[in-house]
Amino acid sequence: MVIRGCFLVLILFATFSCFSLKLCFGQDRITFSTPIKDSETLLCNNGIFRFGFFTPLNSTTRLRYVGIWYDKVQVQTVVWVANKDTPINDTSGVISISDKGNLVVTNGLNRLVWSTNVAVTVAPNATWVQLMDTGNLRLQDNGEILWESFKHPYNSFLPVMNFGTNNRTGENLNLTSWKSNTDPSTGNYTACISHSPFPQIMILKSNVPIWRSGPWNGQIFIGLPDSISLLFLDGFNVSNDNKGTFLISYATDSFMHHFNLDPDGNLYMRSWNTSTRAWMVDAIIPSTTCDAYNICGPFASCSLQEVPPCKCVRGYVPRNITEWNRGIFTSECVRRVPLKCNASTGGGGGGKGDGFFKMQKMKVPANVEKSIANEKDCPKQCINNCSCTAYAYDRGIGCMLWSGSLVDMQSLLGSGIDLYIRVSHSEFKTHGKRTVMITASVLGVVFIAAVCVLLACRTFKKRPEKDRSAELLFQRMEELTSGNESASKQVKLKDLPLFEFEVLATSTDNFSLRNKLGQGGFGPVYKGILPEGQEIAVKRLSRASGQGLEELLNEVVVISKLQHRNLVKLLGCCIEGEERLLVYEYMPKKSLDAYLFDTLRQSILDWKARFNIIEGICRGLLYLHRDSRLKIIHRDLKASNILLDENLNPKISDFGLARVFQVNEDEANTRRVVGTYGYMSPEYAMEGFFSEKSDVFSLGVIFLEIISGKKNSHKEDNNLNLLAYAWKLWNDGQAASLADPTVFDECFEKEITKCVQIGLLCVQEFASDRPNVSTVIWMLTTENTNLPVPKQPAFIVRRRVSEAECSDQSSQKVSINDVSLTAITGR
Repeated sequence: MVIRGCFLVLILFATFSCFSLKLCFGQDRITFSTPIKDSETLLCNNGIFRFGFFTPLNSTTRLRYVGIWYDKVQVQTVVWVANKDTPINDTSGVISISDKGNLVVTNGLNRLVWSTNVAVTVAPNATWVQLMDTGNLRLQDNGEILWESFKHPYNSFLPVMNFGTNNRTGENLNLTSWKSNTDPSTGNYTACISHSPFPQIMILKSNVPIWRSGPWNGQIFIGLPDSISLLFLDGFNVSNDNKGTFLISYATDSFMHHFNLDPDGNLYMRSWNTSTRAWMVDAIIPSTTCDAYNICGPFASCSLQEVPPCKCVRGYVPRNITEWNRGIFTSECVRRVPLKCNASTGGGGGGKGDGFFKMQKMKVPANVEKSIANEKDCPKQCINNCSCTAYAYDRGIGCMLWSGSLVDMQSLLGSGIDLYIRVSHSEFKTHGKRTVMITASVLGVVFIAAVCVLLACRTFKKRPEKDRSAELLFQRMEELTSGNESASKQVKLKDLPLFEFEVLATSTDNFSLRNKLGQGGFGPVYKGILPEGQEIAVKRLSRASGQGLEELLNEVVVISKLQHRNLVKLLGCCIEGEERLLVYEYMPKKSLDAYLFDTLRQSILDWKARFNIIEGICRGLLYLHRDSRLKIIHRDLKASNILLDENLNPKISDFGLARVFQVNEDEANTRRVVGTYGYMSPEYAMEGFFSEKSDVFSLGVIFLEIISGKKNSHKEDNNLNLLAYAWKLWNDGQAASLADPTVFDECFEKEITKCVQIGLLCVQEFASDRPNVSTVIWMLTTENTNLPVPKQPAFIVRRRVSEAECSDQSSQKVSINDVSLTAITGR
């Protein structure tokens, strides 16, 4: 009896504890009998999201709001707010289920502050609220979801959530900004899907457009740059029934991603970096000056490659030329010559009627009109309509027409479509005459400049050595860019910072060995500190190096104007006497190989960090190949040329051997093979052919090195190199065994296997079989498992070259490991 009595007491105690601590329903639920007070919160089962009362970070008030935020994130990241416009001014608030079955928030006086406000037809004690693992807060009964926060989004867009419009349910799932970073009340900005008449993303300020994505063509938004379009290709699912339903959702089951519309109207895409335990910004919209809606006014186009960026399109001139020249682009561009509507031509300016001027890679204007005309009839439909001012055709959209003003046009680099501007036939003749006049003027200026140069020769000889070096630098840069129109337009020579040798010597303590960071093909690299306190890395040309002024100038030309978070930033250079130096931003974690191939430091790079490094390298390479102002083939991509910042984010460096391609150039051939054997593609090493796919081969080798923590030259079973060993494991169905034991975890086995597969796809023997970088990124970030099956890699057996052979072939520059040598062997 005593035992039975004790047992009964234990049961009663457990039951009481269950209700008092809300353990019966878990910590992720609110029921009619278990409300939560201000000091209490809900935590979803996977521990990612928390729900309860909060005060915004850095707020000077004590106002309390009810919301959902990321748990275990150092910087408060709120993703949803309930009572955004009705805060509670003390800690007396309570969240509960009302007697009508709704979720409600009340203050200390039991006054209603916020409610889900749905018609509930069941008893109040039959409903409950649960915080799901996705961050979705649901009000439900046993058989139905009555209300959910995902159907009432605020400033954040999370995985599994839908963003857009649903014609079937009448839902408009928009994002709305906070008023400020410390005030969650309704702000001025809204991000939404507009159907006018094609779906596009828009950001509005007080219902006035400030940015738009351009129309959806079934694959991408055609007004976005390639780098952001790629996000929608491989990172999102899109549902479009062409009847008013257009929904976007993340194509990932990882919840550590989100979009956030900030109080200034900027849309940030962020992902969680497990290595740095911080949010990483993947994209910002709008990201450039040209992205601002109608920044240049009607009939003008914005281009980041132009100075000033705004320019009237063909056939139009600024109404107020004085304001235009001062950089004030609010003045409308007006037509130079009136159209002759009734005397139409077929569209080329061949007759006396109007014609069309083609503008390539354009973000098409706003206020588009839909047409059912096919590609052939689209220009005819425009030319036969007196009010039509432009047309465009996209296979995913069809015929697009514009009437009246053309606004919000932008010239893009890798994306965009062809836009045809309607102009008078005389504009084609005027342009021809103007070209002749411009040519004559240029020749005149060149003649005068030549005379001035001859007169200045005598004084030039008397200039100090460093000034002559600067002149030499600019002269050689002009020579290097003269064969490439794109490059010559982009490189602003006079903007290049020139450092004095004395300043760099002082900053590095006269190139002290204790400041030496490493040794590259160009020469040693030293850490320095400028007088203003900025840390720098100084690369100094070694006299024993096979590289010289040409490689230095090539690197300056290539990266002086490139801006990407996965490319190292060049700060300037120095040429004085025999000294050749390049100055970069300082990378505190040094190079990737210093971690991968060091047994004491390998464990610092866990699998998540390695995957992030892989993805970062790919995005940097995509920028070089497709999204940058210049189309660049690196030609020396390897682990030692990947630098790491303080957050272990990768940055591609060493562009001394890079090649700038023409816009329409896909492949080139050279007798001067440069690069690093082991990373060089077979068609390049053997025949001198290089292209984007050459860099992809090097990328594949880096993939396998990052996964395994071993150099490509490392020998495994049966004296196999890394590529051969990875191929053997793949065929044996043991690809994940390639992984470095210090990072292998069964939960990552699927991801590791996929990365091995992608690496093997990149190192296939024939360039045509290899994917391009955008496809590599898609394969990395998608959950799709139906990837191509790789073919056998290029196993290139190399023999050592004798010193005699080296001297005979000294015209071919390559390098071994990190030291440049004049030899046929690779570095």
